[in-house]
Amino acid sequence: MDATLTRAKELKKTLLDFVLEAEGDLAVSLETFSAEQLSHFSKSQYQDTSNDMVLDMFLTEGRVGDKTPIDLFLENHPDLSASDRTLVNGWKRGFVGLFAVKQVLSDGFELMNWLTAKDYLVKTKDSQEAQQLSRAKQGEILLTRIAPITDTDWMFSAPITLMGKLGKPKLAVAIGNFKDHYKNNLYGDAPELLAEAWDSVEKYHQDFIDFFGSDEVTLSGYELQKKLTEFQQQITQRRLEAAGIDSSKSLQELAQSAGISPEEITETAESMGIDPQMAARILNDKKSAKMVMPQIELPNHLKKAEEVTVITHPRWGQVFLTNYSQFKTLLEATDWQNTPEAEKLVREYLESKDINASIWFRLAQQYPVQLENMLRETLKRPNFNLQQDLNDLLKNVNKPINPALPEIASVPIHLHNLFQEALSEVNKKTKSKSKSKSKTGFGFQS
Repeated sequence: MDATLTRAKELKKTLLDFVLEAEGDLAVSLETFSAEQLSHFSKSQYQDTSNDMVLDMFLTEGRVGDKTPIDLFLENHPDLSASDRTLVNGWKRGFVGLFAVKQVLSDGFELMNWLTAKDYLVKTKDSQEAQQLSRAKQGEILLTRIAPITDTDWMFSAPITLMGKLGKPKLAVAIGNFKDHYKNNLYGDAPELLAEAWDSVEKYHQDFIDFFGSDEVTLSGYELQKKLTEFQQQITQRRLEAAGIDSSKSLQELAQSAGISPEEITETAESMGIDPQMAARILNDKKSAKMVMPQIELPNHLKKAEEVTVITHPRWGQVFLTNYSQFKTLLEATDWQNTPEAEKLVREYLESKDINASIWFRLAQQYPVQLENMLRETLKRPNFNLQQDLNDLLKNVNKPINPALPEIASVPIHLHNLFQEALSEVNKKTKSKSKSKSKTGFGFQS
């Protein structure tokens, strides 16, 4: 193993030098990839190690045409032995993870990826790495990237951030931050979970249309929250019936079956915004489920809003807007230039991180001429062409034009349980009636 690790370290340096010294398309790809990725880290706790992390991510996630930097490296080094090529090619399976130390070994660690609950034997490559990790103890959390060196063993592939032991609320925050900063690595080692999560978004979209009659609904915040609660209870009831769970059982019977107390069920129900009977059935269902749909709870400012529009999409998920009707009214008006808030609204839709590219694509499809004219006037770009220039405009304001896994996607059961337990701990400490601060079940807002 020592020889394999030594060779892996040598090859990794050669690979990184190849990428950093490259010119042409590979250099342009690295610059573009780095700029996009580093924008996610501008105000994050990971900023100190972000450059090296992004470079390592580029090795597998970067593209020059349909090839990765690893592909290009292997093409340009035909003299490498078969074993070397197998080793380097295996690094395409590398991924970023939030790992818990399960066991400290003499030559490395047994780690669990918190995002997928999968275990890994990760070896330290040299004394410097071993020294850095000498403080890591069982139960502590590491943020890093790992890559395979054999069928069973892995190595640390990027900078390692030691996060210490985290209680459930702080761990939930860390996982929420990870989701924001490493969207492409969310289930990097579990493609089956990723596929199931994407499938759940499409199913949620269709269920939403079946319930509301449209993919776009505008109501007061109060009415929308009531309707969303009814909608989610209907989805849960269908799932429970499909799972063969008896809806006629009493709360006491359901609690006993779930293996928890009625009091715990009541707390869970309050945090999820549903009745205790439904919560008990959900907890029963969890015992056989692999993934769970998060509960959607409107933030307080939306609950109190006079008007909220919710829009769903089979890939982008759902977006909540308080001024979507106002924007559409402007687009439909012939004298919108005389409306003082027009430019402000356009700027808000471009700059707000809560308004993703799908809203712009939707407006561009429904109001192509009007939107093009409005952007020409607002941006002082008389030659702006909506069809040709919209994507570049969105990229320039840090709006990805391809969807990342949305908040409404189902999450693995162990993560869902963590978030509910963390929320329960927070509620017990604050004893506040305003119990749910997270928009969904996927981590807390930091």
